[in-house]
Amino acid sequence: MASRNYWLDLFTGTTWKEFVDAGAQVSGFRENRWKTVQQIRPGDYLLCYLTRVGRFIGVLEVTSEAFRDKARIWKGEVFPCRVKVNVIVSLTPETAVPLDQLKDQLTVLSGYGKSWKWTGHFRGSPTKWKPIDGEAVISALKHAQQNPTVRPVEAATLLGWPRRLKSKTGLVTVPEKEEPAREVTQPEPVAQTETQWRLAKLGCDMGVEVWVARNDRGREWAGHRFTDLPRLKNDLPVQFDEATNRTIELIDLLWLKGNAILAAFEIESTAMRS
Repeated sequence: MASRNYWLDLFTGTTWKEFVDAGAQVSGFRENRWKTVQQIRPGDYLLCYLTRVGRFIGVLEVTSEAFRDKARIWKGEVFPCRVKVNVIVSLTPETAVPLDQLKDQLTVLSGYGKSWKWTGHFRGSPTKWKPIDGEAVISALKHAQQNPTVRPVEAATLLGWPRRLKSKTGLVTVPEKEEPAREVTQPEPVAQTETQWRLAKLGCDMGVEVWVARNDRGREWAGHRFTDLPRLKNDLPVQFDEATNRTIELIDLLWLKGNAILAAFEIESTAMRS
């Protein structure tokens, strides 16, 4: 019998719930992943990871060859490249295993907390992982299933992917609606807010203008308010169309020079991506 392979399978809180509500029997991927999905074989394991939440939530055993199907399981996208699965481990977002608990066990997390290179392993699925990493994730999930620890999850991090619309610049993702501005008194992930503030302050010190997401402007860190930043922009460059503006105005942080975006940062509690 051929050795088992391990594959990363990315979900949002929404798509995981839709998968479970549909009977947890089929996992799907985007059309542009068809070539890779065809490499998945019965007996392989899918390591299910919640993006934005930053936690492993389940393990699925593949029970079929790859096939195409557009029957609706997920509301936001079709994910037509599919395999049938059986659930080996299934947790909830609140009892799922945080990525930072595995930082010393997974080879894919080399440099965790020191560089961003490791985040490349979590940017698409299915992605084939080393058996040693796969077994470490499975062991942690089984332990969490037997010894559940509840960790609250912000509702906003469980939202699905935003809509994809055509614009002058191509296909973009556009939020269904803007998240409400967060009150200053609302608890926030300290490391995330600190990182966002330090990047904004660094941009100002470098002489560039900074844009902070509209729904984050009520935040503060260590007594520093984002609204007090000396080079904070109140409006985005006008050369973008409405669909593009609606998307980028919710990016956590931008560095700008005139009408040009020099850098864009999305900051999460488990990682920072740029």
